[in-house]
Amino acid sequence: MSEIAEIIDTLEARLQKLLTKLESLEKSAEGLKQELKQATVTIEDQSREIETLKSQHDTLRIANSLLGSDENKRDTKLKINSLIREIDYCIAQLSD
Repeated sequence: MSEIAEIIDTLEARLQKLLTKLESLEKSAEGLKQELKQATVTIEDQSREIETLKSQHDTLRIANSLLGSDENKRDTKLKINSLIREIDYCIAQLSD
């Protein structure tokens, strides 16, 4: 009978350790989920900022070309032609 009691005590102790470890892992998982959410938000913010900076860079490059820089004249001409086509399309739509 004492052997059974020892086995039961051992099992209870192991079970208690497992429950403690489970709680610890659940807390850790929750913390990791929060970190993941924060990292996702940071990545989204940085992605928006990158897109804004790319747009600003393109605008500055075109403005620089208009001011007389020879480096980006071709890109500027293409952009102007594209804008003219868009304006022509809008005029055609308004005429209909």
